[in-house]
Amino acid sequence: MEFSDAEVERYARHLVLREVGGPGQQRLKAAHVLIVGAGGLGAPASLYLAAAGVGQVTLVDPDAADLSNLQRQVIYRPSDVGTAKVEAAAAALSALNPHVKINPVRLALDSTNAGTLIAGADLVLDGTDDFATRFAVNAACVAHGKPLVSGAIGRWTGQVGVFTGQPCYQCLVPAIPPDAETCAAVGVIGALAGVIGSMMALEAIKVITGAGEPLEGRLLIYDGLAAETRTVRIGADPGCSVCGAPRPKTTADL
Repeated sequence: MEFSDAEVERYARHLVLREVGGPGQQRLKAAHVLIVGAGGLGAPASLYLAAAGVGQVTLVDPDAADLSNLQRQVIYRPSDVGTAKVEAAAAALSALNPHVKINPVRLALDSTNAGTLIAGADLVLDGTDDFATRFAVNAACVAHGKPLVSGAIGRWTGQVGVFTGQPCYQCLVPAIPPDAETCAAVGVIGALAGVIGSMMALEAIKVITGAGEPLEGRLLIYDGLAAETRTVRIGADPGCSVCGAPRPKTTADL
């Protein structure tokens, strides 16, 4: 895969970076990343992935930009209010890097369409804010063998992890928490979306290029108020309904 003179200059800092170099930049150019949710996390993640030279980015989101989004969803401008997020984001990303193909898909991802959308991607980022969508994304990623970079934020705290089969996201969150909170209800500091969204983009780049050690089987938790970060291990749940091994049959099943 060849680069134009403009691409060589654009990606010069990657090309001289030992862990990326020419081969890593070629992997980025050949990659197709699906981003579910063009909001607080999807916005900064998509900007950095487009800037990094990912060859194809598909954005999936059903919503239109709202004035309250502008506090943290830095890809949008006041003139975008009322416009489909995926369309406004696609225009911004194409303006940032015309070498990247952007596919805007305005729909709500669910269990009926997740497989079709995810099957054609090389890697998936999930920055959505509801567990039903997260579960649908996770199940489709496991079924199709796609790496998943998952991020979440609320108030002052954020987290990011990488799932590549076992454990999967549902090993971490087996069921929808009864006390699940949304940013609309409890608030979120705007810059936190940039921190976690950028971390998601970084993990995606590591997975694509093979650089370093992605957060596979680990969850990075960032406390913005205390300016502290910790990483915890995630164990595979043998009884997980998504990635767990099938239960051996017993005489009780006969």
